[in-house]
Amino acid sequence: MGPGAFPAFRPRRLRSTPALRRLVADVAVRPGDLVLPMFVREGIPEPVPIAAMPGVVQHTLDSLAAAAVRAVAAGVGGLMVFGVPARKDARGSGADDPDGILNVALRRLASEVGDSTVLMSDLCLDEYTDHGHCGVLAADGVRVDNDATLERYAAMGRAQAEAGAHLLGTSGMMDGQVGAVRTALDAAGFPDTGILAYAPKYASAFYGPFREAVDSSLVGDRRSYQQDPARAVAEALAEVALDVAEGADIVMVKPALPYLDVLRAVADASPVPVAAYQISGEYAMVEAAAQRGWIDRDRAIVETLTGIRRAGASIILTYWAAEVADRELTS
Repeated sequence: MGPGAFPAFRPRRLRSTPALRRLVADVAVRPGDLVLPMFVREGIPEPVPIAAMPGVVQHTLDSLAAAAVRAVAAGVGGLMVFGVPARKDARGSGADDPDGILNVALRRLASEVGDSTVLMSDLCLDEYTDHGHCGVLAADGVRVDNDATLERYAAMGRAQAEAGAHLLGTSGMMDGQVGAVRTALDAAGFPDTGILAYAPKYASAFYGPFREAVDSSLVGDRRSYQQDPARAVAEALAEVALDVAEGADIVMVKPALPYLDVLRAVADASPVPVAAYQISGEYAMVEAAAQRGWIDRDRAIVETLTGIRRAGASIILTYWAAEVADRELTS
């Protein structure tokens, strides 16, 4: 039997004080649920601010290590590291080079924070290719060659595991990428290195600020391999099922806020933990509006994270992770 009618049933009773609201809250965002994405750039003497993402920088190796230590001390659940190389080529050679910036940074962080956090690495070629695509191009110089790209991903996976990453973020949206990386890791003696599969990853306008963050060389778009926002949830669930069958340990929905319906469906169906990435454009919109006095910044941060958590994400990648943890904005 449902609740009685007014005046016997008054829902406002449980909203009347902060203590009552905390007591009956159904959703909580804890610092340990949050992962901090970080950028490290080769060859810079000091951190470089990212104009489109106020408060976020391209780190040096030293500033990356210092920021990572602070974030871990604040209680974040993990760190996701993106490398920005000084040189690029058609194959993205720097991506699997042991002396490439991302692999050097992973080794540094592994020595600084060890197993006190979950060290994650971006496994994609877009930062390293001179054409800016997430894979190697076919002979026509236009189309991304799916299967040739898998060979590069396998090499990247081995290099990142050797450098100390606990989870590899397969973000390129190539068919078969999780299986290729899983096979390569197992063959190289890294059966315990996990895979965070970007399962539904959409061709989104909200990636714009990220292009600046990684100095992207992309001309055109990635719609031939990233998912179409106009497709129904069924395609996302098919991607998730494929990645889980290939060995994904966690699946992720990216972006987060424009795809909360997808996130809910994935969370309901997935047999493995589900993450969501609150991406650069989502961050930039809140920061820009707050700078103009149009919204309450702290409340907007908490509300967006709560919405993502409520939709089903048990893990959230967000550029506010360290701040939220340090300032206890989730309380």
